[in-house]
Amino acid sequence: MTKFYLLAFTIYSTIVFSQKKDSVMLISEVQIDAYKKPASLITSTKSVSVVSQNLLSQNPPERLLESFNQIPGARMEERSPGSYRISLRGSTLRSPFGVRNVKVYLDDFILSDASGNTYFNIISPELINRMEIYKGSESGDFGAVTGGTVLLQTQNSDKISANLSVGSYGTFNESLNFSKQMGKHFFQIFQNYYRTDSYREQSAVDRKQIFIKDHFQYSKNAQLKAMILLSDLDYQTPGGLTLEQMQVSRKQARPKTATLPGAREQNAGIRNKMVLAGVSHEFKFTPDLSHFILVQGSYVDFENPFITNFENRFESNFALRTHLNYQQNWNRISAEWRLGFEGGTNKIFIKNFNNNKGIEGNPQNFDRLKNNSGFFFTSQKLNFNESLFSDISLSLNLNSYEWEKIFPVSQNGETKFKNQLLPNFGITYLFAKGFSVRGKIGKGNSAPTNEEIRSSNQEFNLNLVPEYGWNKEIGIRKQFGNVLFAEANYFDFRMKDAIVRRQNERGQEFFINSGATIQKGIEFLLESKNFNLKNDFLNHFKFRFSGSFYDFKFQNYQQGETDFSGNELTGVPKTTINSLLNFTFFNILSVDYSHFYTSKTPLNDANTVFSDSNLIGNIQFRYPVNLDQTRINLFLQIQNIYNTDYVLGFDINAFGNRYYNPAAKRNFVLGAKVDF
Repeated sequence: MTKFYLLAFTIYSTIVFSQKKDSVMLISEVQIDAYKKPASLITSTKSVSVVSQNLLSQNPPERLLESFNQIPGARMEERSPGSYRISLRGSTLRSPFGVRNVKVYLDDFILSDASGNTYFNIISPELINRMEIYKGSESGDFGAVTGGTVLLQTQNSDKISANLSVGSYGTFNESLNFSKQMGKHFFQIFQNYYRTDSYREQSAVDRKQIFIKDHFQYSKNAQLKAMILLSDLDYQTPGGLTLEQMQVSRKQARPKTATLPGAREQNAGIRNKMVLAGVSHEFKFTPDLSHFILVQGSYVDFENPFITNFENRFESNFALRTHLNYQQNWNRISAEWRLGFEGGTNKIFIKNFNNNKGIEGNPQNFDRLKNNSGFFFTSQKLNFNESLFSDISLSLNLNSYEWEKIFPVSQNGETKFKNQLLPNFGITYLFAKGFSVRGKIGKGNSAPTNEEIRSSNQEFNLNLVPEYGWNKEIGIRKQFGNVLFAEANYFDFRMKDAIVRRQNERGQEFFINSGATIQKGIEFLLESKNFNLKNDFLNHFKFRFSGSFYDFKFQNYQQGETDFSGNELTGVPKTTINSLLNFTFFNILSVDYSHFYTSKTPLNDANTVFSDSNLIGNIQFRYPVNLDQTRINLFLQIQNIYNTDYVLGFDINAFGNRYYNPAAKRNFVLGAKVDF
């Protein structure tokens, strides 16, 4: 109960301090990039949130979870260190691990593969300078997903810095960043090394990363961009526990049984080496007409020693994106048009062996899988008298895959999904400066990923079909003077053929289409400016509150003889409330105080098991030291300050009731960021 009083106190504090004012830029004037379709936040027709540097600084150096979870409708989970998944408006339903049904871009380039899977955990959080999170279908620009889209942006201005930090459980993190404009070139070289033994047994992480990019403005009207990302990620997987096992010891890895060995014995883990490289080119024929094209490729060497097998995957990916852009301004009307294509090919060679305590044993299955996907898209933006803004888009989405069983039997086939025509229409009306109302309707479609078509049960799920649905939403954005920004959205998403995870008795997963879902929800954000209190003790104060209230249910969902229609959607909490308070004391000491409340969550489709609700608090202290032209930013982060027993990522629909992946108790990170 004490924790809820603390949360109530923070809310009361915001009301008291919000009477102060300053003259900083309005929050509503923040610009979004929307993948080269810039707009101000207040006039955007999209359900979009911007993750700024203030939110990014809330993360410990190894993850983006804290800043991501401050966004209403967005949720990032950590089943074990290094194993992340992202949910936008409940898309966790089909993601036992990794990121699916969410499209991810890195600057100009595409981080998601052709099947829709994204190795998000290869990215060092310190590489990211800004994020834009789009909730719901944006098929006209970003392709066939029903969850949403994430745009990651790297450094775009001069910065030379280094970071060194240590923390609980043997945590060590080091990074170097060199970003500088040199003539017509803007270079960035980023390097990171991170390791930790972590909280639980069999959950150590080791990650190395190098990122290099060059933006070459070779003429006034043309720019060439190139990038290469090299990542080497090795993390252990402790596995899920039953409630009884977690109560005995939260730190233990999945123990052995009478028929199966345990996670430690099998040295369970993930080893992922990835190279991603690409070039893009943008050329302006006239001030109103331009063309953009990118070509990229990647290679993945993936190893997964698991309880029941040792899997090797070798993946090669190729992707292309191109579009023609035209804009025209008249007296009171401005318009933009875009016509383009994005597509990719993903080839995988999968080999499964017996797992002899972390070493490959006798072969089990060898398979090949090739996925081809793409979409043609067109969009139009119209602005009438700087008051009425519309965004209309249409995409034709194509998806097919070829499969081949090589060993122990030889068999092959091809599946082509029905082409999907996906429209989206959004409109915003600006009643006055800083006050807008918007509406949006659109259709989304999401095909099964390679890891769902050929899941860990080593069988091809040839009966899987894409899930799809219509999303309708309305929203309001209001700036109160120069003090407070408020936003609220209501959405109603009806999904058909929802893809749901299952586990067999050996802990191997497979997927089915589960019928239909009804997903309704409200999301809100309340954010203040950074108030100058003109006080020698407490100088500045800023607050932020966000949250979501969801009513997600299965519809027409039959499993065998059991009817789950009307049950709550698995893995999705009804309520999340988040807060962030920023204080500055003595004109030098910064204190960030954050809370994350999550209501109970159904862990299986039958709704017979629910998680406990929890309230997690974090606090961070930042102290700058200036030495000539060098600034050393010392920081101390204390995570889970209330020492709460909680789980940061559940295994939903887990066989044997192994739902629980306990998170760390109170822990700390101490470090220094040096800006040269």
